[in-house]
Amino acid sequence: MSHKPDDDEKSLFDAPVIGEQERMVEAILFASQEPVTVAELNARMPHGCDAAEALAYLRKRYEGRGVRVVRVGDAYAFRTAPDLAFLMQQEREEVRKLSRAAIETLAIIAYHQPVTRAEIEEIRGVTVSRGTIDQLLDMEWIRFGRRRMTPGRPVTFVVTQEFLDHFGLESARDLPGLSELRAAGLLDSRMLGAGTIPTPRDEEDEEEEMAGQTELFED
Repeated sequence: MSHKPDDDEKSLFDAPVIGEQERMVEAILFASQEPVTVAELNARMPHGCDAAEALAYLRKRYEGRGVRVVRVGDAYAFRTAPDLAFLMQQEREEVRKLSRAAIETLAIIAYHQPVTRAEIEEIRGVTVSRGTIDQLLDMEWIRFGRRRMTPGRPVTFVVTQEFLDHFGLESARDLPGLSELRAAGLLDSRMLGAGTIPTPRDEEDEEEEMAGQTELFED
């Protein structure tokens, strides 16, 4: 009887049936504290598995359930169904307070990413302090992007997966419209002017003008 190495190799690396692959994806997402990408799923699953296909079956299976599989940027995670979020509220809510400067800076980065510090200052008309950028970096809501291929090669800023996850967004394309942000008080009217850039001021002066006004995001 002739030996068929190709058949032997195939039998050794046959992928599990799709139902078993779905269970594997479910287990990985359930155990992970952070959203997981398809590439990461494939790397952890046996040879020949198709994490993307298994993920599609899993998402469909959890439709209408108390938890669901949601996309966060380019990754996936289990999250409570939006209509049941009220059940997860704690008696003591931790509040993250952001200054007006931080809120406006975050909004500009989210809508104009990748954006440099100079471009943020141009849009806001205010010199952005190092502390504002550091606060958003420490919260892990923004991160450094690629350097611009312009003189000085300035760094750019982009929002993070943590930012998208915190606000329940699949991608930056799901951000609310500018008019909604303005109505919520998250954007200053001068930031929405068409073609007008105000004379830059000092951020500390602006903060004094807005003293007593409370802006916050809740976890």
